[in-house]
Amino acid sequence: MSMEIDYAAVEVARTRIRERYLGERRAASSARGLHHFALISSDVERTIRFYHELLEFPLTEIFENRDYRGSNHFFFDIGNGNLLAFFDLPGLDLEPYKEVLGGLHHIAISVERATWERLRGKLDAAGVPYQEESGSSIYFRDPDGARLELLADPLGEMYGTRVM
Repeated sequence: MSMEIDYAAVEVARTRIRERYLGERRAASSARGLHHFALISSDVERTIRFYHELLEFPLTEIFENRDYRGSNHFFFDIGNGNLLAFFDLPGLDLEPYKEVLGGLHHIAISVERATWERLRGKLDAAGVPYQEESGSSIYFRDPDGARLELLADPLGEMYGTRVM
């Protein structure tokens, strides 16, 4: 299903949005930051090995999910006071990840350039397929199909553009 895109109209809309919402002085956010982003895990130990051992995001805690008895809620430190969290939901027979409108596209996590290179080598050694873009992004999937990006750009930057 291919559709034609009116690129001139897209640029006009982008300019209108930029003018309306990106004025000279941006208001302060009402938020303090991302507390955690929660995903679903089909296998707790496999998820911990992937994130804790392969990606070097330390496991910080695991406890029972308050909303679902027998389910775990566990957290990984992704730096800067932010957490990546997971639930396992035993007995629900969930389908594998599917990309849908309104659904998760990917989670981009900033790492230092040297760390990015080391983790790329670990992905290679572990046989995890990935797509490298622009010399600073690596896109790949976790064991349950969630798409991740390791980005060597500093926080608040994207491919040389300040976004924060």
